[in-house]
Amino acid sequence: MKHQFLSRYLYIFYSTVFLLHIMNIFIDNEGINYFIGLLAFIMLVVSFSKASRLFKILGLSFLIVGGVLFFYTEKTISEIPNSLTSNMALLTLLCMLPWMSSVVWSGRFDKSLNTMMKYNVTDLGKLYLRSSATTLSLAAFLNLSAISISQDVLKENLDKMDTALRNSFMSMSTLRSFSLAVLWSPLEILLAVTIFVTGVNYVSLLPWLLVIATLTFILDNLWGRFYFKKHPYEIDNRMKFNKQVLIKRFAQLTVALGMFLLLVILCGSILKINFILSVTLIIFPFSFIWSLVLKRMRSFLILGWNTWKQKTNTMQNFIVLFISLSFFSNSLSNTTFLDVIQKPFHYVADYPLLIFFVIQLLFITMSMFGIHPIAIIGILTGLITTLIEVFNPLSLAIVIVTSAMATLTVSTYGLIVTLTAMNTKQSPYKITWMNMPYALMFGGIGSIVAYFLL
Repeated sequence: MKHQFLSRYLYIFYSTVFLLHIMNIFIDNEGINYFIGLLAFIMLVVSFSKASRLFKILGLSFLIVGGVLFFYTEKTISEIPNSLTSNMALLTLLCMLPWMSSVVWSGRFDKSLNTMMKYNVTDLGKLYLRSSATTLSLAAFLNLSAISISQDVLKENLDKMDTALRNSFMSMSTLRSFSLAVLWSPLEILLAVTIFVTGVNYVSLLPWLLVIATLTFILDNLWGRFYFKKHPYEIDNRMKFNKQVLIKRFAQLTVALGMFLLLVILCGSILKINFILSVTLIIFPFSFIWSLVLKRMRSFLILGWNTWKQKTNTMQNFIVLFISLSFFSNSLSNTTFLDVIQKPFHYVADYPLLIFFVIQLLFITMSMFGIHPIAIIGILTGLITTLIEVFNPLSLAIVIVTSAMATLTVSTYGLIVTLTAMNTKQSPYKITWMNMPYALMFGGIGSIVAYFLL
C-alpha cells in the first residue's frame, strides 16, 4: 500500500531533478551536476523494479558492460555520478511531451481530422491516401495516440469487410504514415536522440527529412492506391459535414506546427542552446498560449495536468535505459576500446553506401528481436563516434534516423506493432512481414539521400 502511494507521487521527484538539470544548463556548476548525478542514481534504483523485463535486461547489460569498461579508465568510483547525467536532457524532453498532446485533444483537432478521413470515399484506394494523411497529421502532434485514434475509426468503419483485408489495410496505412510523421517531428524522441549523438543542427537536417518523408509518402500511397482500389468502400456519407470549418481546422493545425518549429529554431539561435533544450523550453508556453487562442485553456490545463502526471509517473523504462546508457557511453569513450572499434571501419571508409545499408539492416534485424531503436543507437554508440570522424555527420544522422523510424513498422515486439496487433487481433509477425518491403524502401531512400550528401 505504501509502495503504491509513493508511486503516485514519483512525478514530483522526477520533475524536480529535471528542473534542476535545466537550471544547471545555464548555471553550469560542476557541484550541482554531481548532485544531479547522485539523484540520477536514486532515480535508477527507484525505477528499476517498475521497468519492463526488456528494459531491465537492456539497462543491466549497459551497467555491467559499462562497469567493466569503467575499470579500464583512470577515473575513481567517486566520479561515477558525473557519468550518469549526459542523457538527462532527453528524459526532460520526454517529461514535457504530454503537454503538446493535451492541447490537440482539448482543441478537438483529432475529431475534425477523423471526419475528413471518412467523408466521401468510394474505394479503399482513396481511403488509403486519406487515412495515411490523417494519421500523419495527427502523429505530428499526438505521437503514439494518433495510431489508436486512426485505427479505432478504421476499425469501426471497416467492420463489415473481410477481416484479413481490414487488418492488412489498417496495419499498412497507419503504421507507415506514422513513421513518416515522426521522422521530422521535433516532438519525436528518436529524432532528438539522433541529433544528440551526431551533433547535427536540426535546421540543416529538417529539409532533407521532409524530402525523404514526401518521396516515401508518395511512393507508398501510389502503391496503396492501386493495390486497394479494387475494393469498394461503403459508408453513410449523409453525416453533417462543413467543408470550410474542416479546412479551417486543418489550416490552424498546420500553422501551429509551423510556428512551433519556427519558435524552436529562434529559441536555439537567440539563447545559443541545443535543439533538445529548445523544444523542452518551448512546449509548455506554446501549448498554453495556443489553448488561450482556442479558448480551451481550462480543459487544456485539466487534461494536461492529469496526462502529464500519469506519463511522468510511468517513465521507468526510459529512465532505466537512458541513465544506464549514459554510464556505458561515458565509460566507453574514456577507454582504448573505442580505437579497436574504429579500425575496421577505416578500411571500408571508401564504401559508405555499403556501410549505410549495413546500419539499416542492423536496425531492422535487431528491432525484430525486441530491441528498441534508442537502445540500438546506444549499442552503436562507439560505431557512431567513429563514423562521424569519417563521414559527413549530416549523412550519418539521416541514415540513423531513417533506419530507426523504419523499424517502427516492423519491430515485432515494439510498442507500435504490438498495439496494432492488439487492435486488429492478429500476429505481430504478420504485421512485420507485411511492412518489411516498406521498411527496406524507407531506409533505402534515406541511405541513398545520405550518400549523395557526402
